[in-house]
Amino acid sequence: MNFPKRENFQASQKPLIIVGSKNPVKVACTESAFTEAFLKGFVVNGIHAASQVSNQPRGDDETYLGARNRVMNAKSSFPEADYWVGIEGGIAEDERGMYAFAWIFIEDKSGLNGKSKTGTFYLPEGIAKLIHSGMELGEADDEFFKQENSKQNGGSVGILTHGTLTRQGYYNQAIILALIPFLNKDLY
Repeated sequence: MNFPKRENFQASQKPLIIVGSKNPVKVACTESAFTEAFLKGFVVNGIHAASQVSNQPRGDDETYLGARNRVMNAKSSFPEADYWVGIEGGIAEDERGMYAFAWIFIEDKSGLNGKSKTGTFYLPEGIAKLIHSGMELGEADDEFFKQENSKQNGGSVGILTHGTLTRQGYYNQAIILALIPFLNKDLY
């Protein structure tokens, strides 16, 4: 997809946000969260931006790095934007079991950045076993729950909450939290 160059935008046009993923859920939740936070509209487009981490990131550090790398790679590919957003889902384990979460990293054209992490939720043992066998969470969900491409729909959180919390809603709050520095520039 070709995007207009920033210099071709007129001042009256909406600010441009580039999401480091073409996943429609990640693009939609970014648009929703920015609109809610700033009470105005944005142009939001997703592009493929490499995370440069494992296909299934494990732990906070790798997952955070994946979100940050998506921003840096999106910024490199499309420097004319006003904001770049990286969303990276990960898993981790503790003595209570395997759990899922995501990191959000946002940077604006001035270099200011914000970051946030979603809430965590524990995965069923059957899903954890499939992940231990080498599957990504989305693949494990599809196999375990007999679905197709669930990560571009409700994801684990949607499946396990029976749609009460959608993947978009799950990410939405964390994106708004990552926008705190942009909403309070005098403090950051």
